[in-house]
Amino acid sequence: MEAPPVTVMPVTGGTINMMEYLLQGDVFDQALESLLHRLRGLCDNMEPETFTDHELVYLLKGQQGNPFILRARRSISHPTAPWHLRYLGQSNKSRHALVRNCVDVAASHSLPDFLNEMGFRMDHEFVASGHIFRKGAMKIVVSKLSRILVPGNTENIERLSLSYLVELSVLAPAGQDNVSEDMRSFAEQLKPLVHLEKIDPSKQRH
Repeated sequence: MEAPPVTVMPVTGGTINMMEYLLQGDVFDQALESLLHRLRGLCDNMEPETFTDHELVYLLKGQQGNPFILRARRSISHPTAPWHLRYLGQSNKSRHALVRNCVDVAASHSLPDFLNEMGFRMDHEFVASGHIFRKGAMKIVVSKLSRILVPGNTENIERLSLSYLVELSVLAPAGQDNVSEDMRSFAEQLKPLVHLEKIDPSKQRH
């Protein structure tokens, strides 16, 4: 059986292959409004973008070594929007942030079928919903993660924790380590509400 056709193109506004600089932390539910208030004062957009996304994590197991991982994400709140396919490389720690290769493309809605036909198998899926702030090149995402109780049913979910994940990231060409200094300075302004750190995502499962 042939794999269904899939259209893939670079995400608008950037090149396909970039480095992602990342800091992560979390904030308890009861402190969310205080954090959002702080971010409104610090960021370019006083009112954040809101989102509800469904992410599926696919694995391709080889003969040896770690499996190849791809992440497919679609918007639940905007169902006609393209899917996004992401590859995140091995993490390295710069002076102030975690750094990893990031390939991000927009794809057509046949993406899951295409990945299955290529031999990938879905490992897990979850729903992420929350707010996106922007400060120059920096993106700050505050999201609640929920597990999906019935495969494929994004309405039957259960929250993973009593906190929100906070991610501060910048996409930039390799070697632009000065961006991590800007990130550190911004992260300092969010203390003590949230402490953003270099956390290796390969040691997390969500």
